[in-house]
Amino acid sequence: VEFEEAVAEPDGSYSFPSVWSLSRRAFTVSGYWSYRMLTALCGVPMAVLWGFLYACISFAQVWTAVPCLRCFLLEMECLAVTFPVCIRAICDPFFHAAGGLLLSIRLALRKEP
Repeated sequence: VEFEEAVAEPDGSYSFPSVWSLSRRAFTVSGYWSYRMLTALCGVPMAVLWGFLYACISFAQVWTAVPCLRCFLLEMECLAVTFPVCIRAICDPFFHAAGGLLLSIRLALRKEP
């Protein structure tokens, strides 16, 4: 964030140039050193925390999620083969009968003046 983005004087109102310059320098230097100090204090612990978190997610993915998904897909494979056969055996006669009933319907569209 730049100084002008954070601190902006409205049009027509201006402070003394020396105050503006000193404020800008104080903002920039304090932000620079605050970031460096926070990085020095918190950077390594946060890196350890994020590394541990990603390791836990990877562990769960490799040892839990993928095996469960593969097991589920193996169990559902027999259903994936038999389900369409059952649907065709039950629904196809109904749809053929409905199609035969609706086959004789004719529509005539006329535009009335």
